[in-house]
Amino acid sequence: MAMIQIHNPHSVLAAIENRPQAVKEIRIRVQGKTGTAWDQVVAAAEVARIPVVRGELPKSGRRQQRGGGERKSGRQDHALASIEEHSGASLTKIFPNSQSEQPAPGLWIALDCLQDPHNVGAIFRTAAFFGVCGIVMTRDKSAPMSATVYDVAAGGVESVPFAIETNLSRTLDAAKKAGLWVLGTSEHAELDLGKVDRDRPWLLVLGNEEKGMRKLTQSKCDMTCRLTPQGDVTSLNVSVAAGVMISQLTMPGDRFTED
Repeated sequence: MAMIQIHNPHSVLAAIENRPQAVKEIRIRVQGKTGTAWDQVVAAAEVARIPVVRGELPKSGRRQQRGGGERKSGRQDHALASIEEHSGASLTKIFPNSQSEQPAPGLWIALDCLQDPHNVGAIFRTAAFFGVCGIVMTRDKSAPMSATVYDVAAGGVESVPFAIETNLSRTLDAAKKAGLWVLGTSEHAELDLGKVDRDRPWLLVLGNEEKGMRKLTQSKCDMTCRLTPQGDVTSLNVSVAAGVMISQLTMPGDRFTED
């Protein structure tokens, strides 16, 4: 399992709480208490018997770019943790048991070739906040689960079950077999999100930052919806749009039907 270096103390603390065996070392640049969230990390690491090393840290030397690339940053890190990557889960662990009765209302997320790790991390963080049941991502043409994703997610990667699949089309078929309804998203859709029945188990599909959902993905959707602009700006960043949609679809309320 590959090692990654995490700089967000909330992400590190979540890893210690959920996967202590995966956290190999904590490195802190200053001596004594830092007066920050890293103090909580150090305390948790000591309880879990994870090595804590104090002293000067090397410059990070990298910062994640769109699509998983890197560029030199040259900043001095305050602290970091070396952690094994999360291996993810299988679809059988994420989707409801297909042999059971119709699953209760809930929300799952599918990411169709998102390439910006900041967007992926932000969606994980929002999903963890609103109690999303699971996230499915594509393996190819997608941002890898890099340190940037973990840092931006602020613990969401440890909280929300996720699977990385080669074939999203077959994944959507598996979701339907498990009793989920597939809800696509497109700015060109006629149905507004406000008309979507919240009292269903939904798999919400979010498309690529520039191209949106692929045609095959869209053909697998039971419904496709949009966020209707209320002002002069007619589009949103995918992670912002995801936050709005997730909040609406997880909010208790009356059943909505199409006109």
